[in-house]
Amino acid sequence: MGIAERREREKIERRKTILNCARELILSQGVERVSMEDIARKAELSKATIYLYFSSKEVLLNAICEEAASEFLEHCRPFLETGLTGIEALKCFWRGYVELFGNSEEMIIIYKVRNYLASSLSIFLQNEQNKSQHVVTILEALKIIIDQCKAEGSFDPDLDSTMATGLLLSTFSVILEKAACMPPDARKSPVVMEEMTDAFQVIIRGFAKDGLNRSFMDIKVGLAKKPESVV
Repeated sequence: MGIAERREREKIERRKTILNCARELILSQGVERVSMEDIARKAELSKATIYLYFSSKEVLLNAICEEAASEFLEHCRPFLETGLTGIEALKCFWRGYVELFGNSEEMIIIYKVRNYLASSLSIFLQNEQNKSQHVVTILEALKIIIDQCKAEGSFDPDLDSTMATGLLLSTFSVILEKAACMPPDARKSPVVMEEMTDAFQVIIRGFAKDGLNRSFMDIKVGLAKKPESVV
């Protein structure tokens, strides 16, 4: 391994260390209380070194969300490009979320970061360079799946796809907010995920077109069969 290659590898590892330390501090102290100096101290790096990698706390926080969203897209993309029906794609989308973020602590970190950026730093988010493009892509993908469900006759054709996407996300946010307020030892990942899964199930059943047997929408069983009208 050459010198240049080794240095690049060290930079990648150092960046990963910084992000991991930031996640740990956010979970234990809350995103508002964590400073760049705190992160530098935990990573055993100088504050100046931290700023070489991230020009501000906001840029670092956005990187946490961007990394998680990128990983989610890579995990789900193979399942969403195989000619599935809309409901099958929706199930795969949800299963990918559960598999990747089934640890409630990871979900709570992402929730806290996005909430902090959205509520306290609207000016920062208005800058296109700072927006998480992978997060935007996930939202667009979910809306496309909902549109597909409408086109296939599974969902109500008059359903507002943008509203439906927002409803799913806001429901998850409420559940995560409840979990984030619990003492660390009271956060039980299976319980949080079960509540989110039940909420997801109730919502998509509510999106269904009138007259359909909604059993094919059960996301706790195998991939869906094509919807059949109730006789």
